[in-house]
Amino acid sequence: MQKYRTIVADPPWEVQRLQSPGSRGFGSNVEVLRSVKLEYPTMTIEQISALEIPAEKDAHCYIWTINKYIEQTYQIMRAWGFKPSQLLTWGKTPMGLGMGGTFSNTTEFILFGRRGNLKAKQRIDSTWWNWKRGVHSQKPEAFQDMVEAVSYPPYLEMFARRYRLGWDAFGNEVESHVEIPVRSLTQHAPDKGGRVTAE
Repeated sequence: MQKYRTIVADPPWEVQRLQSPGSRGFGSNVEVLRSVKLEYPTMTIEQISALEIPAEKDAHCYIWTINKYIEQTYQIMRAWGFKPSQLLTWGKTPMGLGMGGTFSNTTEFILFGRRGNLKAKQRIDSTWWNWKRGVHSQKPEAFQDMVEAVSYPPYLEMFARRYRLGWDAFGNEVESHVEIPVRSLTQHAPDKGGRVTAE
């Protein structure tokens, strides 16, 4: 099986998004939003953790996450055999009423992790960016430009929605270049060290 020195993953988290049904409430200026299911299948934390990641002994991993799943993303990173290193932030310019409760969500996060001893190509003098937004769930190409500036090929994008030159892809919206087996988990909760163990 092909092994990769850099893996980017955008897991299909179990979330719902808000959509306006066209009605208004709380006065005529406020739209009432309702929760709707996403257009793609989602995965549980246990299912994501159980994936056998095809990484080299010395490798980098970047996992996209949202506020709701930050803690679990650290668990997934460890279950995949990586040591969490840095939480990166995509600060999004607000575009009207968005998802969230007391605060409207205008950030997404990327957990960067390491396995073994793979040095970075270069140092980046920031942990946050204001990349341009696209359609729902679409990640900015500038992010992968940054990954290529820091980390080494071969590259794999997991849960990809399109192909990128120089990268292999895995996902249900593209023809995958690799197959990723699933481990059988003996427990679904992390141990005291935050790891999810497999048989």
